[in-house]
Amino acid sequence: MEKAEKIRKSYIDYVLENGQTPASFYAFAKKLKMAEAELYEFYTSFESIEMDVWKSFFDQAIKTAETDPTYQGYSVREKLLAFYYTWVEVLKANRSFVSYNYRKLPQPVAAKNPQELRLFKEAFLTFAHDLMYEGRESKEVIARPYIANKYPEAVWLNTLYILDFWIKDTSRNFELTDTAIEKTVNTGFDLMGRSIVDTVVDLAKFMYQNR
Repeated sequence: MEKAEKIRKSYIDYVLENGQTPASFYAFAKKLKMAEAELYEFYTSFESIEMDVWKSFFDQAIKTAETDPTYQGYSVREKLLAFYYTWVEVLKANRSFVSYNYRKLPQPVAAKNPQELRLFKEAFLTFAHDLMYEGRESKEVIARPYIANKYPEAVWLNTLYILDFWIKDTSRNFELTDTAIEKTVNTGFDLMGRSIVDTVVDLAKFMYQNR
């Protein structure tokens, strides 16, 4: 286990066992049997640890999903579904900490854009941009003027919706969250894909150019 991962795990354990963050970085470093200066080589605050914890959940989900031999053959829609299902499994394994930390964030999270999620958001938007590019290449996503560049942000907002839904989900084995994932992803790609509106616009362009 690398040192940064060990620090994150120790922080999570401390928070869950004590219901609060350590009294100080010095006290936390002492618990880790590290010099405070050494701890600063990895993190500069408890907030920075929390930021990296959220990003580590994303990294773990992506790595697990991409390890599946069938992943590269998936459509863009299927890749996003695979990520969400895998990500929720990672969150399940850390539900106590995720629930504790999420409820500390300013609400509504989608509107407040909390600092704790910044690294996660940056990594996710890179992933979403890559998916949208691949989707345009495969014609699963239509590059509509003015709005196509907003698609990754829209997918990020859907990610926050799924997170909030999962936090509040009381169904057995979080079955309703799986349904929410399926419905929101399918609806999103139906909206981003070619629709009757695009067909009508193409026809209107053709008629105008050949009047």
